[in-house]
Amino acid sequence: MVALTRTALAGERLRAIDTYLDAAWADLAKFDERLQGVPVQVRFDRGVAHLQGRVADHREHRLVRQLVGRLDGVLAVWSGVAVGGREPVVLDLGCGAAKQWPGNLGFDLRAAQGVDAVTDLSGSLPVRADSVDVIFTVHILEHLIDFLPLVDECHRVLRPGGTLHVMSPWWGHPNAVADPTHVRLLDVQTIKGICARPPGTPRWYPLHAGCDGASIFADLTPLADGEPAPDPGHLARFFD
Repeated sequence: MVALTRTALAGERLRAIDTYLDAAWADLAKFDERLQGVPVQVRFDRGVAHLQGRVADHREHRLVRQLVGRLDGVLAVWSGVAVGGREPVVLDLGCGAAKQWPGNLGFDLRAAQGVDAVTDLSGSLPVRADSVDVIFTVHILEHLIDFLPLVDECHRVLRPGGTLHVMSPWWGHPNAVADPTHVRLLDVQTIKGICARPPGTPRWYPLHAGCDGASIFADLTPLADGEPAPDPGHLARFFD
């Protein structure tokens, strides 16, 4: 649940949270029979769970991600897990020279060492529909006056079951206004608004959403036409 006032979590506390999460996941992986023999490694970094490994099918992948996301203190679940022997196709939008993971396909407005394609992110992505498994938009939405066209493009290119990862400065932290190239202020409730757009627009299901007092996080998966919207109980985990 989002609060109107927050204090950004200190680095020491974030490290302590990661230690707690490491222990909590180790216990869960040891004693939950559903996880026995599932070769997925989970690493926590400042409250973000990073998943790597290989699973047999999407059912196993969904199970691991759901169980990790239920741990108290997890802000997002970033998964690079190979499913059914196929490595995920990952786009890193606005990556500059620093991709989130090595091997991601980097798109940016300007050429840099980590950029694979120079692309105006306010326009169409040069990617075919239903061809991508994961998209990172880390510190990019706040730079776009209208970021919904980019979000819609992400919906178009993601495969069913794919994930859009959002990370942006929280509106109440100085980082949100310190950069003069930031033209939008975001909150966890902004993510709720993205997921609650009217019929006829691309629809999203929130897998996870959170705020650490400095940044907001969201993991979204595209909904196809006719798929039911998330139930109120699920939305209440993240939104007012």
